[in-house]
Amino acid sequence: MPPTFEQAAKDYATVAQAIRYIEAQQHNQPTLAEIAASVHLSEYHFQRLFTRWVGISPKRFLQFLTKENAKRLLAERSLLDAAYQAGLSGAGRLHDLLVQTEAVTPGQIRQRGAGLEIHYGTQPSPFGACFIATTKRGICRLSFEPEKALETLQTDYENATLIPDSAQAQTLIERIFTPAKNGTPLPLDLRGTNFQIQVWEALLRIPPGQLVAYNDIAAAIGNPNAIRAVGTAVGKNPVPLLIPCHRVIRATGEFGQYAFGSERKKAILGWEMAQIEN
Repeated sequence: MPPTFEQAAKDYATVAQAIRYIEAQQHNQPTLAEIAASVHLSEYHFQRLFTRWVGISPKRFLQFLTKENAKRLLAERSLLDAAYQAGLSGAGRLHDLLVQTEAVTPGQIRQRGAGLEIHYGTQPSPFGACFIATTKRGICRLSFEPEKALETLQTDYENATLIPDSAQAQTLIERIFTPAKNGTPLPLDLRGTNFQIQVWEALLRIPPGQLVAYNDIAAAIGNPNAIRAVGTAVGKNPVPLLIPCHRVIRATGEFGQYAFGSERKKAILGWEMAQIEN
């Protein structure tokens, strides 16, 4: 029987702690026993927990997260050309997305959500507590920092009607992390500038298991000199994971920062790559 989302969230907390230890000790190449000891588990129990969480061994998982492997994936940029032209869906995706995007007009900015109903809730996920919010058009927010996400939502949509809805949140989060092979796409309601939406759509075309650098995204949207602006737009992504900003790293092979912590970014990447391998 697969673990519950509550158990998966507990497993992630242990995995995140292990990743932090490995990052701090990587120059010493810690053994499995040393990593297990860092999270106060026996080698046997850590191996079992880790494999249950991600589906592969800790050693194989960590190989995905080395700088050299990241540099190799970056060097395979030619593989992305077809993906950028193929649309949003692919057989290897963890989930399919139907993207509904619109640039915010000055009038919409002034309205600040007037007339909108937004349902929101927080549920456990494999990467910790997950906040999700939806309009009638689709998912508008996703975050692994629920309290901060709700405050931001209240500020950005101060004239909207916000409705707590745990049942809907649970349904959506279960679909995101255990997608049906032939399920209907998840709609997204994305509101941003034309430039931001271009960047977000480019992110959606990065296949699972592939990494790109910020300059790749800039080139993909036909604005190769806008690397800094691309980085800002990536950081403004309102639905991380669904729009895979975790697949963008530095051209040097460094994984860089992530809104919800570098260990969570690495955990998501390793988990995602393991699903593909399996």
